[in-house]
Amino acid sequence: MKLNDKVIVVTGGANGIGRALCRRFAQERPEAIVVADIEQHAADEVSRNIPTELCKSIAKKTDVGKDDSVRALISHVLSEFGRIDLFCSNAGIGGSGGGVEVTNEEWQRFLDVNVLAHIYSARAVIPGMLEQGSGYLLQTVSAAGMLMQIGSAPYTVSKHAAMAFAEWLAVTYGDRGIKVSALCPQGVRTRMLGEAEPGARAFLHATAIEPEAVAEIVVKGIDAEQFLILPHPEVGEYFRRRGADHERWLGGMRRLRKSLEDN
Repeated sequence: MKLNDKVIVVTGGANGIGRALCRRFAQERPEAIVVADIEQHAADEVSRNIPTELCKSIAKKTDVGKDDSVRALISHVLSEFGRIDLFCSNAGIGGSGGGVEVTNEEWQRFLDVNVLAHIYSARAVIPGMLEQGSGYLLQTVSAAGMLMQIGSAPYTVSKHAAMAFAEWLAVTYGDRGIKVSALCPQGVRTRMLGEAEPGARAFLHATAIEPEAVAEIVVKGIDAEQFLILPHPEVGEYFRRRGADHERWLGGMRRLRKSLEDN
């Protein structure tokens, strides 16, 4: 899909990958970019810094973990611009390590933001896309959605669920005019990487890239209408190894976990 003259919404648009997406999308001269984020001041700043000669831009405070907030966002965009061509369900959280000892409240927080947010947005935006006969959903997942994140069960589980939902969307709506991409980066130099569990952070830093590099790859992936967008190509190779010999892959991950813990 070409982005010129399109109406684009980016959740988590005030920081990190989301901010880079907004800035890069603007270069394609869309009709409008909507910067949605729970941090209103930061969203306003991103919106203000998008040159008006490139496109219109507005900011909308949104808590993606709440269904009514997501519905309000989409309703607002439709009232302003009449349609949504590309919805980027990009907001996500990380940072919390642990597994079975993690509290119910923390598990729910991960599920709300990393899983249910994708469901809320798809539920609200798909009817309009079906009516107009076209649309695009970009789901920011993570390499952890294809593999795992050592040290954090909530992140791993929530990202696997997000990937499963993206696949379901692609299968269910791919022949009805709605395209779906799953963005699965590994380490990206954002605030989230800095908040990651220490072992995972050390591992991810080794191959971390800038969010601007991710945004450039996303534009190319959307143009090609690829389902999997992999800013780190090695993630695809890891995934193939996982599928080819799952037992061996699990053994390798256990060794990696021990190495990270020892260091």
